[in-house]
Amino acid sequence: MRIGLDVSGGDFAPKSTLHGALLALKDLSKNDRIVLIGDKDVINSFFKEENVDPFRFDVVDATDQIEMGESPTKALVAKPNSSIAVGFRMLKHKEIHSFSSAGNSGAMMVGAIYSVNSIQGVIRPSTPAYIPQEGGGSTILIDVGTNPDSKPDVMYQFGLLGSLYAEHVMHVKNPRVGLLNIGTEEKKGNLITQSSFQLMRDAKDFNFIGNVEGRDLFRDRVDVIVCDGFVGNIVLKQAEALYRVFVKRGIKDDYLDRFNYENYGGSPILGINSNVLVGHGISNGKAIRRMILLSKEIHNARLTNKIKHAFEKYAINNI
Repeated sequence: MRIGLDVSGGDFAPKSTLHGALLALKDLSKNDRIVLIGDKDVINSFFKEENVDPFRFDVVDATDQIEMGESPTKALVAKPNSSIAVGFRMLKHKEIHSFSSAGNSGAMMVGAIYSVNSIQGVIRPSTPAYIPQEGGGSTILIDVGTNPDSKPDVMYQFGLLGSLYAEHVMHVKNPRVGLLNIGTEEKKGNLITQSSFQLMRDAKDFNFIGNVEGRDLFRDRVDVIVCDGFVGNIVLKQAEALYRVFVKRGIKDDYLDRFNYENYGGSPILGINSNVLVGHGISNGKAIRRMILLSKEIHNARLTNKIKHAFEKYAINNI
């Protein structure tokens, strides 16, 4: 497998991304190759400083960088030699099997949609996140920011995408899908959640168990929790903030440690025709390592093909 990595993306790049690539090498097979995409001179300088054999990686020169605050669409056009733009060109031409970056998340989403395109039938690609369950395992929260405004048909597809991810990457049999709401009763919630419930209640594409509440986030009651990206992003960042409070107060606990973003590395963009992962902007080497390994897990699970197959069946059911 050829694993593309944006060396320039992230608050602590390029050292954090390059250190992460080095860490990941220990867990990859001899048939795997990490493709470092970024300023070749900077990468080679790092190799010399760290006494790294440059032949352990493939290096693709990309001297420009899309900054965090730049407009994604404008930057991708104005900076064709940026690490993100070059990475997506390589992904489009199948020169790499996956592309990961801790850089501008908007540019990653725009690049994914316009280079490898959405899978036919997918209305809006989405991003999931892991929420640790107190008893072990994790719950998938989807969407966590890609789609702040989501209509009921899009919310339904989140349930399908999240279910496929839980089944094929997390190896959960017949994942339980719930709709995040302010109560478990059918008539609870705003107009979007009420309408989404009506679509999901008789779902044939996934195992819908009904409405779930915020208190169910950390319990082994549900495997996939569906919400719009506005709510999901708030929930995710609240969990991250609570973790930082515990760390600051010196509270150590095995369960609480599982909220550390470093354990997960990045989030895949689900519903596109290839494997794209977006990492946290503050990613360190440990997080980058995990993002690289997750990209391999998703590739080996043939998740993209399974999503395509599921949406072909979905389309037939909705004719």
